[in-house]
Amino acid sequence: MPRKLKELAQAGGEGQLAAGIRESANQIWLAGVGAFAKAQKEGTKIFDLLVEEGETIQKQAKKSAQDAFGEIKAKASKSWDQLSWVQLERVFEDRVARALHTLNVPTRKDLDTLSNRVAELTAVTKKLSETMQGPGRARPARGRGASKRT
Repeated sequence: MPRKLKELAQAGGEGQLAAGIRESANQIWLAGVGAFAKAQKEGTKIFDLLVEEGETIQKQAKKSAQDAFGEIKAKASKSWDQLSWVQLERVFEDRVARALHTLNVPTRKDLDTLSNRVAELTAVTKKLSETMQGPGRARPARGRGASKRT
């Protein structure tokens, strides 16, 4: 088609060139109308085929998802059965202990250590107090009834 137009343009016939352009445009128009008519006729068929194919793919995807969910559920159930209550309690206690440690709350071990240290210091203080007063010295009176020296 483009060769015909070039040949007509070189031949110099403007009337022939215009007629060639009209003919070419008409053929393009008719090709477009034919494509549109064919798409209208077969368009509903193609649309229906695409819908069917989409439904098939959706069913396959749903089945795959259900299968995967079933496998995950079975594994989780098996894991839960294997996990004993003692282990679960230990995990819970560890997490609570970590949370309390983060908040700087002393643990039972910390309190026991501190109590032992206080007991040791009390014993040392008592011995030191006895050695400073001596065995025959009386302790000074304390409290409200004690007299003051000036």
